[in-house]
Amino acid sequence: MTDHLTRRRLLGAAGATLALPLARRAEASAPVAHQLVAGTRMLDVNGRAARVYRLVNETGQPGLALNPGERFNVTLHNTLAEQTIIHWHGQLPDWKQDGFPWPETPPLPAGASKTYDFAPIAGTFWMHSHQGMQEQGLMTAPLIVRDNATATEDRQEVVLMLHDFSFRSPEDLLAGLSKPGAMGGMSAGATGSMQMTAGQMTAGQMKSGSMPTMPMNGMPSDDVDLNDIDYDAFLANDRTLTDPEVVSVEKSGRLRLRVINAASSSQFWLDLGALTGQVVAVDGHAVHPVSGARFPLAIAQRLDILVDLPTAGAFPVLARLEGSDRQTGLVLATAGAAVKKQPDKAGASTSPLDLSLEQKLSAVTPLAARKADISQTILLSGAMQPYAWSLDQAAWPNVPPLMLTAGQRVEIDLINASTMAHPMHLHGHAFQVVALGGKPVQGAVRDTVMVPPLGGSVRIAFDAVNPGRWAFHCHNLYHMMTGMMMEFRYQGIAV
Repeated sequence: MTDHLTRRRLLGAAGATLALPLARRAEASAPVAHQLVAGTRMLDVNGRAARVYRLVNETGQPGLALNPGERFNVTLHNTLAEQTIIHWHGQLPDWKQDGFPWPETPPLPAGASKTYDFAPIAGTFWMHSHQGMQEQGLMTAPLIVRDNATATEDRQEVVLMLHDFSFRSPEDLLAGLSKPGAMGGMSAGATGSMQMTAGQMTAGQMKSGSMPTMPMNGMPSDDVDLNDIDYDAFLANDRTLTDPEVVSVEKSGRLRLRVINAASSSQFWLDLGALTGQVVAVDGHAVHPVSGARFPLAIAQRLDILVDLPTAGAFPVLARLEGSDRQTGLVLATAGAAVKKQPDKAGASTSPLDLSLEQKLSAVTPLAARKADISQTILLSGAMQPYAWSLDQAAWPNVPPLMLTAGQRVEIDLINASTMAHPMHLHGHAFQVVALGGKPVQGAVRDTVMVPPLGGSVRIAFDAVNPGRWAFHCHNLYHMMTGMMMEFRYQGIAV
């Protein structure tokens, strides 16, 4: 079995801490039984040691990279002294292999192992714990599934995985948010418990999601709440800008950036600086190219960006926290280039994330035109005071399930009545964004979409073709843990 290597790929593998096994030629691929180990490790964060989780493959590297046509044949070994369960975010397996702790699929006990085997879909994905708040402790890793086109393209692959980090335990962080009078870490406004209720919204607004007072490309910063937690650091491939990863690249090199927002509670603007890139996939699904140098990236979302370097030099790629001057990132550098230190504070705050990119995206492979069999409105509600979040004004596990029948076309209007944005993720399905602010679009196919606050709305559509029990939740970990989750359940699935 021979590796299909280019000089660019060799340079990238030498410089990347998240380097993944390089793609082999499709015709040389053979069945591989992969191993994943869930355990712990020590991480240096700005000169201070912290014990965090790890999720590594048989080579000791984080996560997995699968070759074209290769099955997801993985045995997960839990070496922790506690139970865990790993979700294959964005993949479409049978529901009992999804990695969610239903009663039928309980967490993996300490010292136990479990094998997963399914046909993966190609693209940029990731894996993370769905046990308690282990995700905040960095129980996450990339999951890259290559197709023939990406495996043979002459582009250096660079994976950029973002995290928010605290030396405090997730339980302490949540307790701090839940204390009477607590306002989180950095709130853009002083809105506190302000939220809209279903009764304050007209029937037309509930149906169409139209809130004409809300601009699509941003919200007044004094009306929204941002950044629940004041984190100690923001990480790019486990490093801060105090000692960033420097990825070796060729002069005038051609790159594919695979950017994963694995943060638990933080959203970023991805800033390419002097570079221009083309977004060619979101959440692992191809879109018609969108050019730019600055892109919004909500919690759990991913971007594939093609970048052609203009010349030799050092090129910072930064992730800037929304509503803040804090940032993290890595540096792309050609041989001999002087690498200038990047501050972890930019000096100017960014705006809140918006739907500016979402408006421009269109799927390469959209859903087939079809009338919806089910049209449902789900109200996203909750508040900072008291700190609790809900769907249709009910908190998990007391939210009634949405019942589906196999073969149905389902349309969901997500309307955000709260003062915080919510990145909503559906397990086991890919959906298409079909309306923004009540206006129809032929948008991207995704698994996670951000719904802006104060009446922002997004309509999604999907085909019910994967029977089972499926979680639907906000991917802000602390919103999910305090109630913003429900189940999409197929008829005939016994509970």
